[in-house]
Amino acid sequence: MLIGIDGLSYDLNLLPSVQYLPSPGNMWLILPVRSPQPKKEVIVQYTVSARGKPSAVPIQQFIRSNYEQLPLEQIDSFFGFTEACSLYGGRFFAATELSRYDVRSLYRMNINVRLPLTNHYATADEYEENLAYLEKYHRPGNSLIITNDELAGWIRQDFPDYRLEASVIKNINTLKKVDEAFRIYDTVILPMTANDDEALLRAIDNKENITLFANAGCAYTCPSKICYPSISKANKVGDASLFTCSQKLKERNTIGMHDFDLAYLLGLGFQRFKLLRPRRGNQTGY
Repeated sequence: MLIGIDGLSYDLNLLPSVQYLPSPGNMWLILPVRSPQPKKEVIVQYTVSARGKPSAVPIQQFIRSNYEQLPLEQIDSFFGFTEACSLYGGRFFAATELSRYDVRSLYRMNINVRLPLTNHYATADEYEENLAYLEKYHRPGNSLIITNDELAGWIRQDFPDYRLEASVIKNINTLKKVDEAFRIYDTVILPMTANDDEALLRAIDNKENITLFANAGCAYTCPSKICYPSISKANKVGDASLFTCSQKLKERNTIGMHDFDLAYLLGLGFQRFKLLRPRRGNQTGY
């Protein structure tokens, strides 16, 4: 079949897949017909808190009691303390949370281990003292949450299979900070308040390597997070009395545990989330 357009003849059989629409003046509009594109499957992944889990409680029982509604295939990792390590931060180390049995069980369930090495302070000698600890959990899929950039560099050189994640403690809350962090880390945890900063969230290109909070505790409205440096010092010497909190020093709007709108965050292109466990009778989470 031939059609005439602007004085020229076109064989429809030789043209690509198009749609022909009549227009005023007996002209024809030729529009390409787009084949329907398959929808890209969004795989939501959670890194889940094992904080406060007694080591004697099997991880399977812990999951049933606290995260029964969460499909196992969506759990990328559990984070918490294994044996004692002077590089821990974020929370005071009081006891093992993920036992050797738990770690083996997680591996069998294709769930990774995520270790919170978020201490502000680390020396070369201390790093050497913890090499056996780092070697023990060094395998593809496992990750380390880190605050100290120098520590991250040492680990990157000696233990390349770890995924290194920039801690929320670093307060990476601007696009410039995000870009700078990706020069050192594989993934970045944004602060809880970043979930309210739509301009920042939309501006980030590699959203697949960003971890957002699925829910929030006291850090969401805290104006002065002096707890983190104090915990770093406490974990060096095993003295919980060194812990300090700003609640009595600075007023804030205490709202307790807060769940974010994950549908909204997924719609922006994010798919990695950090999930806390509420602490009963407390204003924050594990």
